[in-house]
Amino acid sequence: MSQRIYFVSLGCPKNQVDTELMLGQVQAAGHALVDAPEGADVIVVNTCAFIDAAKEESVDTILEMAEHKKSGAKKLIVTGCLAQRYAGELTTDIPEIDHILGSADFQSINKVLGPNKKLPVVQVSDTPAYIYDHDAPRVRIGAAHSAYVKIAEGCDRPCAFCIIPKLRGPQRSRAIADIVAEADQLAREGVVEVNLIAQDLTRYGWDAGSDPQTRPDLAQLLRALGKVDALRWIRLHYTFPSAFDDDLIDAIASEPKVVKYVDVPLQHISDPMLKRMRRGHSSRVTRELVAKLRARIDGLVLRTTFIVGHPGETDAEFDDLCEFVADSRFDRAGAFTYSIEPGTVSAMLPNRVDPGVAAARQDKLMEIQRVISRARHE
Repeated sequence: MSQRIYFVSLGCPKNQVDTELMLGQVQAAGHALVDAPEGADVIVVNTCAFIDAAKEESVDTILEMAEHKKSGAKKLIVTGCLAQRYAGELTTDIPEIDHILGSADFQSINKVLGPNKKLPVVQVSDTPAYIYDHDAPRVRIGAAHSAYVKIAEGCDRPCAFCIIPKLRGPQRSRAIADIVAEADQLAREGVVEVNLIAQDLTRYGWDAGSDPQTRPDLAQLLRALGKVDALRWIRLHYTFPSAFDDDLIDAIASEPKVVKYVDVPLQHISDPMLKRMRRGHSSRVTRELVAKLRARIDGLVLRTTFIVGHPGETDAEFDDLCEFVADSRFDRAGAFTYSIEPGTVSAMLPNRVDPGVAAARQDKLMEIQRVISRARHE
């Protein structure tokens, strides 16, 4: 039976792709998509749980959507990262929720839309394993000329502060031919820019085997995508610093369709801090990478992010970070105060930084960057 379905999509572009895939599934099944919760039969909230602010926004949105069950909505379905992490708490605290689907269980969306009351409320895989392919129906939202393409899902890195591997599961990369087929289809639909996304772009293909000679990698993918005639721009989002190699730098530099924009989250520069964060590389590696990218990629725009107030961060280590940002003159940079994530290594570390101190450090670092960004804009 056809349902009128309203979707709310929260969080990052990777979540947006998941929402677009759910939209495609329900539309292909004959359901109607509506653009307001009023009058909807089913409301679906795709949640985020990356940091405290995201969790609060997700819970507030679920509660807001639950109010519509008093005025006609028959079902409230919650999916995404918050559902993956807090399914038990959500069922207890918000009984208006009819079904909870984990971060990789959203492909079951059509099964829970109907009136079948025998289906379990919680459908959350212990280890997320799903990754879509180019044949999956999809209804894109946002700009018509630009699309996100998720080339991999999950993450295998052990960063101490990050909960993503527990929310999204181990890394699983799509085949190059499959990604190219999706990009080709998008181009035929009028897309001229594809934005490649993953938890870790630079380790794309590493889960396909231990032999670097036979497994796919990001450089190969960029060269293959460069042959899709109708595409004009290929943009990379979130490239982990320690997995950059010369072949990838050459591909970014030489492929004319690859935008000379590198988004590389450095997080810190102090060696003791990088060790506490379990980043897997040193200050020397970071500095050498920045220098190499600038030397070999003409017209490079370099963006990065930093975390301040992580447990154990001393005044001297923060001063090192400020000096590094001032000297490096990044085109774009963002600073975030550390967010405690239960279940991570960082959450168990001693020597917590006072939230007021962390906020002051954020302000100071961003003021340094504002001067640099203003000069670059001028």
